[in-house]
Amino acid sequence: MPASFDLKSYLEDKRRQVNQWLTHYINQRFDNNRQLCQAMSYSLMAGGKRLRPILCLAAAEAVGQTDDPHVMTCACALEMIHTYSLVHDDLPAMDNDQLRRGQPTCHVQFDEATAILAGDALLTLAFEVLSELAVDHPMGGSAMQRISRAAGYQGMIEGQMRDLEAESKTLDIDSLKQMHEFKTGALIEAAVVSGALLAHAASAQIGALSDYAKSIGLAFQVTDDILNVEGDPDLMGKAAGTDLKRQKSTYPGLMGLGPSKAFARELVNNALQAIAHFDTKTQPLSALANYIIERKR
Repeated sequence: MPASFDLKSYLEDKRRQVNQWLTHYINQRFDNNRQLCQAMSYSLMAGGKRLRPILCLAAAEAVGQTDDPHVMTCACALEMIHTYSLVHDDLPAMDNDQLRRGQPTCHVQFDEATAILAGDALLTLAFEVLSELAVDHPMGGSAMQRISRAAGYQGMIEGQMRDLEAESKTLDIDSLKQMHEFKTGALIEAAVVSGALLAHAASAQIGALSDYAKSIGLAFQVTDDILNVEGDPDLMGKAAGTDLKRQKSTYPGLMGLGPSKAFARELVNNALQAIAHFDTKTQPLSALANYIIERKR
């Protein structure tokens, strides 16, 4: 990749655009005199990497589509789904986390019932937005179908269920990998593929981008496990060491820190190889693959 590509500026620009669009949805559709809307807005605008929407935008760019509002609509819906999942993951019945993105979690800031309903409402809003996209764009329905599967019982929710069932148990590497392919990888893959679909990518391009996304999705989780061991809580905006306290199976726990880092690098190399035949329009995707394992939060 040419050294001239500035990932930091790219990320800042895309985050700014995504945040502007999310703010538009809040201003257009939320009544912030209501506690439910306050909790939705609080969670949605708490910051974060905006990785899934950025991957959606970058995948569209990789096949030649830039600045399409339909892709941004999809990207924002993906962030709503991701935020809902974090709100629910943080609940006392799940991980019972007190901090998220450097601020009190939704159930701490408001209350548990409000957090449950805010998560439900964000998920529902995401599909309201996607249904509008399906009406407006010929590939909107296909994108919504991909995202629905990734977010539901065949994807992210199944992964969370397996995560809960695995507490205080020791999983083997294959079982751990499969759990994270559901919990984390499915929505990341859907983000990349939906962006490509909305950009009218050819089937071969979608296949290559899907392979890329599967590799970076797993690399993301391996890196999360590593950061839970040696990350800085001030940089991450959440506590470290929680996986060990909950007796969760993790890559460092099963493989060791060094081999886990090597495995993450191998996955990123696989991702880069999957898109090696594309032209320079995949520079953002290539840089994002490396960012996933080099990040500190």
